[in-house]
Amino acid sequence: MEKYDKKGDVSYTLGTTLTFELMLRKPEVARKIYVNPKQKRDETYEKMRLLAEKQHVPFITNNQKIFSLSEKDNVMMIGEFQKFQTETVPSGNHVVLVNPSNQGNLGTIFRSSAAFSIDFLAIIRPAADAFDPKCVRSSMGAIFSVPFAYFPSFEAYQALAGYRHYYPFMLQCSTPLHTIEKLAPYSLIFGNEATGLPDSFLSIGTPVRIEQSSQVDSLNLDNAVSIGVYAFR
Repeated sequence: MEKYDKKGDVSYTLGTTLTFELMLRKPEVARKIYVNPKQKRDETYEKMRLLAEKQHVPFITNNQKIFSLSEKDNVMMIGEFQKFQTETVPSGNHVVLVNPSNQGNLGTIFRSSAAFSIDFLAIIRPAADAFDPKCVRSSMGAIFSVPFAYFPSFEAYQALAGYRHYYPFMLQCSTPLHTIEKLAPYSLIFGNEATGLPDSFLSIGTPVRIEQSSQVDSLNLDNAVSIGVYAFR
């Protein structure tokens, strides 16, 4: 068993809760379930065993080596799953991330998107790897419930997204978020953690700004997305 390979076709859920999320929300991509030999043969063990049996997923209890994938020694279950993404862009409300670079932020954005009923997450390359186990962990399993796909450019996303209202979130904009008319279906657009969105997005849709104090120069990306999706919710 090797470490996670960004270029490979599988990733891992490192932990019991994440592995249950995989099996409950997207069992069709599950390939194997590994159980730490230290795991008690308790109710949790039996629930996972039955889920694996129902979905015809191999349930492996004698492979201690794979648990070196985790930096923690208290991981009792690991799920191996096939990488996936949504093949068609669904209707509804979207979040668009232009060149996000941090796996932890990306995972948290998956979780916020699930919490506030976002229908699709579009990720514009270059971008952080959604399948890195660090991202899967920070999503708390929401990666298995929020449809998403990568695109080579914003224009490529637009070509498939259909009619919608665009709202770029930009520090360069002077229009406060709370003053705008919020129209659906919408796409809330956010830029890179370090640079934000380029000025070219000022001419797309209705650019908005999250008002904040002068104590900080900007909000972290995952915080900005959470505020945005909550405001539109």
